[in-house]
Amino acid sequence: MFRIGQGFDLHRTKQGRRLVIGGVEIPSAFGLDGHSDADVLLHAVTDAFLGALALGDIGQWFPDKDPKYLDADSAELLRTVLRDKAFQGWRLVNLDCTLFAEAPKFSPWSLKVRTSLASIIGCDLSQVSVKAKTNEKLDAIGSGEAIAASAILLLTGE
Repeated sequence: MFRIGQGFDLHRTKQGRRLVIGGVEIPSAFGLDGHSDADVLLHAVTDAFLGALALGDIGQWFPDKDPKYLDADSAELLRTVLRDKAFQGWRLVNLDCTLFAEAPKFSPWSLKVRTSLASIIGCDLSQVSVKAKTNEKLDAIGSGEAIAASAILLLTGE
């Protein structure tokens, strides 16, 4: 049996906040605005896992109105989801992610982010792809006001 999950997330940029992408802190003058650490990539990946098994979305599991998730580590949120009994018997086949950002340049961080994702999920590095695209200076992403991420994955199981 196979299940496909798809996730998407977008956060506004915010000066003076740390930038965390895929569980990796990337040096930058800005970070992402959000209730948790605002890791846009991990939020998209979490939604992809939840979507694959029709388990809702990250906002249902970890509401941004709940103070216990203020500045929460998104890697720990994903680990919490993956420890849920609903994921027993399911195995990741592959995960493909795209980051949409004008800055900072992502290529120097690509392998470190892939490695981080594989570690968080508990899979082999060869099962994780992360690439980045700009928005050619168009819209909120292109003007540097936001960063977005998408993720799609395939699970196999019972």
